[in-house]
Amino acid sequence: MVYCVGLNTLPEGCVSTILSLTSPPDACKSSLVSSIFRAAAESDVVWERFLPADYHDILSRLAEPLVVSSKKELFLRLCDPSLIDGGKKRFRLDKWSGKNSYMMSARELSISWSHDPTHWSWTSIPESRFSEVAELKTVCRLEIHGKIRTQMLSPNTKYGAYLIIKISNRAFGLDLMPSEISVEVSNSTQVCNGTAYLRCSDSKNKQMERLFYGNRGEMLRSRVIEGDGRVPCERRDGDGWMELELGDFFNGEGDEEVRMSLREVKGYHLKGGLIIEGIEVRPKDSRK
Repeated sequence: MVYCVGLNTLPEGCVSTILSLTSPPDACKSSLVSSIFRAAAESDVVWERFLPADYHDILSRLAEPLVVSSKKELFLRLCDPSLIDGGKKRFRLDKWSGKNSYMMSARELSISWSHDPTHWSWTSIPESRFSEVAELKTVCRLEIHGKIRTQMLSPNTKYGAYLIIKISNRAFGLDLMPSEISVEVSNSTQVCNGTAYLRCSDSKNKQMERLFYGNRGEMLRSRVIEGDGRVPCERRDGDGWMELELGDFFNGEGDEEVRMSLREVKGYHLKGGLIIEGIEVRPKDSRK
C-alpha cells in the first residue's frame, strides 16, 4: 500500500512513462488503482510505446484505413486481424505483448503446380478473410514454400511458423506417408526440420485408402527420415481452420530471410483434398 501511495503522488506524465515500460495488460489493470493511473493508462505516451516501431508503414499498407481517436484505440484495433498489401497478407498485434504477427495468403506462397487448373483450384470460401484459397485436386508431388523477412517481425522474439489448412471430406492420399517440414533462417545456423502427417478425419476415407494402397504405405514411409510426426490441430481462436506447426526460430535484431516449407515428393502417389489458406508467423510465447 505504501508503494501505491508513493506512486499516486507522482505527476501524471511520470506515471505514464512508468506504465509505458510495462505491458498492455498491466497498463489496463493499472487504471483501477486511481484516477491519476486511469488518466495515465489512457495516454498516447503509454500506447505509442506498445505499438511496433514501424506502425506507420503498417497503417499505409492496410487494405482498409483505420479511423481512431487515440493510440490505445489504434493498438486494440490492430489486435484484430487486418488485411494488408492488397489483401494478400494479414497483420495482427499480439494483445499481450504488442508483437507482430503475419499471415501470408496462399497466393503469396510458392505451391507446386498451383497455376495448373487440373491440379489446383482457386476459390473463395466464407471461412477465409482472404479472397482466395487454394484447393488441391490431385498431384503426386506436393510442395509448399513461404518466406518472410525478419525485419517485419518483432526483435528478440521466438516465432513459430504454421501452415493454415482444411482437409476436405473428399481428401485422399495426404497422410499415406509423412511430409517433410522445415523452417530455415538465411545466413544463420537456425534450421528446424521434422515430419508431419496431413491427417484425414474421415474414417471411411481411411478405410478406403487402406484397401486401395494395401501395404504400400509402409514401404513409402521407409523412404522418409524419422521425425516427430506432427499432425494438424484446431486453431485456438476458433476460426474453423486447422494449423500445422512447421517449426520455430528466434528473431534477433538483423534482417534475414526465413524460409518455411512442407514437402511430400517421395511417395509419387496421388493425393488431393487439401485446402490452403496460408502460412502464419506469430510469437510462440504469447498467451491466448
